Amino acid sequence: MGRLDNKVAIITGAAKGIGLACAERFVKEGARVVGTDVDEPTGRQNIAKLGDNAIFIRHDVSKEAEWQKVFAEAEKRFGKVDILVNNAGILEFNNAEEVDGDSWHKILSVDLDGVMWGVKSAIPAMKQHGGSIVNISSIAGLIGISNLYAYNAAKGGVRMLTKSAALYCAEKGYPIRVNSVHPGYIHTPMVDKYPEMRQSLEALHPVGRLGEPNEVTNLALYLASDESSFSTGSEFVVDGGYTAQ
Repeated sequence: MGRLDNKVAIITGAAKGIGLACAERFVKEGARVVGTDVDEPTGRQNIAKLGDNAIFIRHDVSKEAEWQKVFAEAEKRFGKVDILVNNAGILEFNNAEEVDGDSWHKILSVDLDGVMWGVKSAIPAMKQHGGSIVNISSIAGLIGISNLYAYNAAKGGVRMLTKSAALYCAEKGYPIRVNSVHPGYIHTPMVDKYPEMRQSLEALHPVGRLGEPNEVTNLALYLASDESSFSTGSEFVVDGGYTAQ
């Protein structure tokens, strides 16, 4: 028996990194998975390796209409949706004095708007039979980082959006749980874009290293499964001690 038997999951940003690790693990635990990403070649190639229980859809999370397409296709292919992992995200360094409007809106459109549209789309799809929404935020949603101005704003917004949605679902009597996950710096392509920062980023974590995608996946799996049935509106940190300092 798998921990996600008979469940259907949509995972955004699934072409690589944390999203791909979630897709791989969820399929192993019995789920059928719809992996989405804007990186279509990589996404199709990697999701195809997971077999008949996984499909790939190209998907820009910042556009509401594309969310409707993804949910419609998931329900057509697999009959329902039980789990949404809002993982898609982008990262740029900027600060409060030098940030420009293009950079600000680019980050928020994917990292915050994308999560908002995902939650909005998932609730009507899940409210009859129940489900779990897992929003991948960041330690930047818990603490300030001076050179991550827009990213801080987006990930902090994801944290509070999660709590609001969780309370709304509970008040409505919908059997939907909504939680956020807050990773530290994880060894993914997004972080690997900055090899010159690797040593300094590792030093920020008391355990002395970056996290691995599977270490975030373990937490996402718990929240996606029925094992976390009494958890909603909560934030779960996986950061090697970063925010304990």
